[in-house]
Amino acid sequence: MKKQIATYSLRLPASLKAALVQISKEDGTSINQFVTTAVAEKICAMKTAEFFASRAEGDVRAALGILHRDGGQPPEPHDRKDSDAIEGALQEMTHTVTGSEGT
Repeated sequence: MKKQIATYSLRLPASLKAALVQISKEDGTSINQFVTTAVAEKICAMKTAEFFASRAEGDVRAALGILHRDGGQPPEPHDRKDSDAIEGALQEMTHTVTGSEGT
């Protein structure tokens, strides 16, 4: 199946065009590819926001009923939080990032 390509003449302020030329060069892409990717990312972000906005009108009462229902099984031992292990990992990460002991 052959891709259909549409052309579009784009007017940009000179400063924006200069920035576009520089950043696409740094990115190692053509101006066309950079703009195409930027447009695709923007469309994706807008569609994602639209999707979540439409889902936000769900049945909150039903969701809370599911969260607060009786029953189920307690977590298996390997699924439980080990607060000492978590605290140790956080202190180690703090020491790695800051070069000092965590508080």
